[in-house]
Amino acid sequence: MFADLRVFRQLPHPLGLLIATQFIFNVGFYLVVPFLAAYLEADLGLAVALIGLILGLRTFSQQGLFFLGGALADWFGIKPVLLVGIAVRVVGFATLAITQELTWIIVGTMCIGMAAALFSPASESAILGLAGQTEITGGIRRTRVLGLQQVFSQAGSAVGPALGGVVLFVPFQATCLIAAVLFAIVGVVHFLWLPSRMRVGDRTRVSASLRLVLGNRRFMIFAALNIAQLIAYNQMYLALPVELTRSGNNSADITFYFLLASVLVILLQSRITAWTDSFPTTKVFLLSHLFMSAAFVVVGAIAWFPSAGGIVGALPKIIMVVLLHIGLMILQPRTRDMVGKLAGENQLGSHMGVMNSLGGCAVLFSGVPVGSLLEAARVPGPSAVVPWIVLAALPVAVAVIATPVLRWLGSE
Repeated sequence: MFADLRVFRQLPHPLGLLIATQFIFNVGFYLVVPFLAAYLEADLGLAVALIGLILGLRTFSQQGLFFLGGALADWFGIKPVLLVGIAVRVVGFATLAITQELTWIIVGTMCIGMAAALFSPASESAILGLAGQTEITGGIRRTRVLGLQQVFSQAGSAVGPALGGVVLFVPFQATCLIAAVLFAIVGVVHFLWLPSRMRVGDRTRVSASLRLVLGNRRFMIFAALNIAQLIAYNQMYLALPVELTRSGNNSADITFYFLLASVLVILLQSRITAWTDSFPTTKVFLLSHLFMSAAFVVVGAIAWFPSAGGIVGALPKIIMVVLLHIGLMILQPRTRDMVGKLAGENQLGSHMGVMNSLGGCAVLFSGVPVGSLLEAARVPGPSAVVPWIVLAALPVAVAVIATPVLRWLGSE
């Protein structure tokens, strides 16, 4: 952790500011979103399939619209797109704070996603581009900077759910109001401190940027390979609450698992990035997806049986979170670095946006069937194993496909 802080102090000021604000972004986000599924089920009585649809719509409106936010950042620049995104996030949280009507809950949830579709590609493309420039000039390697970004993001992800757990006695809608105020403060900070003329790459019209990206065949194939990791990570929001129900836990216990995930990334991300830095990309993909698959196998292996309770009952869920996040820590810095290379270090917002849009579409279209499948996992028995087998099969399939495809792309 101290080594991470030393690396952070060496970064150029705009890059350091953007990385530091990832912490605040995630505090506000994780203060609310991990508890959204439990709120929709326990307080509003919605079915898991409908909850899966709502969560899928949030993910789609975020990552599914990344392509637009990224292209807008390439055209208008980083700061204006970032500020508009933050304002939309404030509106989304405020909407959830003032209504329990299903239609408006969907609108508010989608605003939360659309906000990130604006500010995330803007900030991520800026970090990617500035980190590349730092490496070229003899500074820190880009993969290490991207790993550091993950550390700051996950530190926010740890603080957010922890605060959410502390304020569980506060109504969910009041928590949404707190998050709205926090993002409003973040908007003011960015307005005052972020350089106004900040841009990464050439200024390109939205339509031209998207044509360029969609015509980049090597990049599009690589982006398709990354779909499985987004679907796998989404199960922290969809499958994990179901497993908590099956094992007789309170839905509020999910706070512990999100905190565990964040602590893992804070402690291990930089070490794992340094360990895998010399690995070929084929090995990174194979290893990471096998870890993700193993995470679901562990829970599937005990889903047949009633929960043992206590630490023994919690152990499979703990192992699931650990294995899933080790896989993600291995994969994510390399994935972003490869995006920069395949994009030729230009139109990074559009390239990042399109890749995440593909993943968002996959999460949306998988949300309802996976949610329906997970209904069988609520009660111990043979049928409870099936959803976990399906979830484990997807990363394995990608692991098998990735090696020859990456070699064909010249990304060994």
